[in-house]
This record gives sequence, structure tokens and C-alpha cells, in this order.
Amino acid sequence: MKSFFKEYPLFLSVLALALFGSYEHALAETLMGNIIGFLVIFAVIIYSSMSVAHHAEILAEKFGEPYGTMILTMSAVIVEIVIISIMMLHEENPTLARDTIYAAIMLDINGLLGFAAIAGGLKYGEQPYNVDSSNTYLSMLMVALGVAMVIPDFIPAAAYETFMLFNVVIFILLYLVFTRIQLKDHRYFFQYKAEGEAEDTHLHALDEINPWYHVILLLVSIVMIGLLSEILAVFMGNDIQYLGLPMAISAVGVAVISAAPELITAVRAALSNRMQTVINIALGASLATVLLTIPAVIVIGMMTGLEITLGLTPVQGVMLGLTLLVSMINFSDGETNMLEGFLHVVLFSLFCFLLFV
Repeated sequence: MKSFFKEYPLFLSVLALALFGSYEHALAETLMGNIIGFLVIFAVIIYSSMSVAHHAEILAEKFGEPYGTMILTMSAVIVEIVIISIMMLHEENPTLARDTIYAAIMLDINGLLGFAAIAGGLKYGEQPYNVDSSNTYLSMLMVALGVAMVIPDFIPAAAYETFMLFNVVIFILLYLVFTRIQLKDHRYFFQYKAEGEAEDTHLHALDEINPWYHVILLLVSIVMIGLLSEILAVFMGNDIQYLGLPMAISAVGVAVISAAPELITAVRAALSNRMQTVINIALGASLATVLLTIPAVIVIGMMTGLEITLGLTPVQGVMLGLTLLVSMINFSDGETNMLEGFLHVVLFSLFCFLLFV
């Protein structure tokens, strides 16, 4: 019980939900009310995301790699799916899922991995990892993005719905096969231990970690984020309309919320010279986003009758192509450095600039 009373993000989420659930309509009538509502709810959701990261990290200590990063990335993807679903139903924006997936990949690979590589590079110079993991992630990412977000532009309208069903089936199969490879057949692909490296030191004694406690609170935190996101969608939609901002901003907001726990965990790992964890988080989250979010939004679209557009715009296609090409070159030698991180940060800066062009 002593640990439970320290779950400040959970209590703050409940308080914010009660207050803004009561005064949502009054605040939504004015621009200033919408801005205040958005900023407060967004901050609370980010804080709650830190709680998700905390519980996922403790579970990672309990179960080890690659289970740890898989728990973290799955938690982030679930948060992303929940928020996308709520905002899709609220805004009826057919490109929201596509723009969110695109933004998530830019954030995970160019932002998260870029800043982590810079931070780790400044401290350690070069940081090693298992090159088999990056090769596996990148090859699957290229296939998944090509099938789901490039090929749709060449599918006749009469066969489009059938193709979407094909995507659902093939992506679920891809994820199941990948999970088997990651957790069983080729688990060593996603682990790295330098020669002579000591056994990992844990922040908590493993026998003192209660996995059910952390799993339950992790799930409760995700539910609270989903409930708060419904209120956030109202304020965000109104702000975008009042201020004349591009609709893609809402997709970036969703991606930032889902990537927040991963970013903090990745930078901590890089500063602890655990680049393998960073690779698993950044590339693994991007792959999980594509393989799980796309089937989810397709099914939701079919069930609700909402139009879903997954085909990339020319600019998005070029940016994703550059990101994957640079990643293939940078992550082909089993070591990262500050320069490689800086190149990805340049691409991330370009992504931010293009949002307003």
C-alpha cells in the first residue's frame, strides 16, 4: 500500500478527469479555455505516460531482454491505438492514422534514436549493439511500410477493401512470426553483452518485484490516458480550428504522447551504455506501430464506416525513404556514434519544419 500511495500520476489523472469532465463544455466555448484545457490535459497525459514507462521498466528488470523492451513498446503502441481510435471517432479524419504512424516513425527513429545516439556518443564515443537486431527490424519495416502505405496508391478502388482485409491478416501473421523470432528462435539477435561485461545490476531485487502489481497499474494508467484523450481530442480539435493550424499537428500530438515513455527510457539506456536497449525500443516501437496500429485502425474503420487513407503523400514517402536508407547505412556495423545520431536529428528537424510548409 505504501507504493500505491506514491502513484502520483494516477491520482493526478483521476483528479484531471473529474475536473475537466465537469468543466469541459464551459472551457470549450472560448479560445483561451481550449488552450488551457489542451495544455493541462496534455501535460497530465505525458505525466501518466511516465508512469507507464516506470512500470514497464520494472517489468523489464523482472523478465529481462528482449521481454522488457517488448513490454515497453507494446504499452506505447496500445496507448497510441487507444488515442487514435478516440480521435478518429471524434474528428472523422481519414488521414489521422497514416499521419500518426508516419510521425511515430519520425519520432522513434530520427528523434528518439538520434538524440539517444548523440547523448551516448558524447559520453562513450562509440556504443556497440547486436547488428542482427537492426537488420531484422529494418528489413521488416521496409516490407510492412511498402505493403501498407505505398502499395495502396496502386490498388484499384474496386479491390481496395479486399486489400485492406489482406493487410489485417498479413500484418497479424507478420507480428506473430516476429514475436516468435524475438522471444524464442532468435532471441539472441536482440541481446548484446560485451566480452568481459559483468552481469546486469538491477535497481530492484527481482524477488521483491510483484509483476501483477505493476501489470495492473500499467493497464490502469493506459485506461486513464484513453479517458483523458477523449477530452484532449475536443480541446485539440478546437485549437486547430481556431488557430488555423495544419491537421497533421493532431497526429504529431498522438505520436508524442505514445513516444514519451520510450524517449526517456532510451536516453537513460544510452547514458548507461546500453545501446542495444535503445535499438530495441526505437526500431521495435516503429515496427510494432506499423504491424499493430494499421490492422487496428482498418478494423475500426470497417466497423464504424469511417474512411481510412493509408497511402503516403510524396513528401512523407521521401522522408520515410531517406530515414530507412540512412538507417540501413548507419546501423550496418554494430556501433553508433554522435555523428550518426546527428544525421537522424537533422532528418527529425526537417520533419518538424515540413509540418508547417
